[in-house]
Amino acid sequence: MTVNYAIITGAASGMGRCYATQLAQMGYGVLLVDINEVAAQELSCQLSQQYDVPAPVLCIDLCKSDAAQEIVTLCQDNGWQVEILINNAGMLITSTIEDTDPSKLQRILALHCTTPLLLCRHLIPLMKAQGRGYILNISSISAWMDWPVIGMYGNTKRFVKGYSRQLRLECHGTPVSVTTAFFGAVDTPLLQGLVLSRYRKLMFALGIMIKPEKAARMALRAMFRRKSSLVPGFVNKLAILFCPLVPSCLLRIMAKKVKINMN
Repeated sequence: MTVNYAIITGAASGMGRCYATQLAQMGYGVLLVDINEVAAQELSCQLSQQYDVPAPVLCIDLCKSDAAQEIVTLCQDNGWQVEILINNAGMLITSTIEDTDPSKLQRILALHCTTPLLLCRHLIPLMKAQGRGYILNISSISAWMDWPVIGMYGNTKRFVKGYSRQLRLECHGTPVSVTTAFFGAVDTPLLQGLVLSRYRKLMFALGIMIKPEKAARMALRAMFRRKSSLVPGFVNKLAILFCPLVPSCLLRIMAKKVKINMN
């Protein structure tokens, strides 16, 4: 029996691990792409034994200029039919652009923008040829506003929002769909140290923060239904409406207050 594959970047932890687990449970082979080989291999063994599906590991730095081509070449060389691409890998920089090392700026651009875009570019023609394909790109509600101290995160996620919409328009009428997930706060290691513990209970109660398992389940459901986008939580839906209206003077006050608190 032919097994269809899902490529998941940043698969070894957080939401990537949830995507991999839920797709393996559905019977998909999962290509676990991550820079952390130990964690990825551990997950591979767990998924293969529990769900009896292939779960190969590719340990790679997704910030490399040829990372996307290397992933696609590996799939073609092994004859893996890729039905799903989940561009999940991410990083968070908690400093102003002025205070950020240039190498970190280059890495976040490559990780959030260049490599995911090239993966889409390489895989969409292959998905069209095989008659079926799903792409899930992970953006953020921060794509609507330059939040203090995580401005580069928001700006790269804004690029994800833009190119995903363009790809969806280009794929209209084809067997390939492009879905974009705009999450607020997801309870993953990416946010450790950024969200104070005393606010976590309130954020969960308001639906601003959700568990990664639930976030992944909602995103996959939207992807399989070929929805254009997903914004979980009523408060987050309100945020994307009102965030663009926040005046620059208020943003400056917020930025100054956040900087003081971080110091």
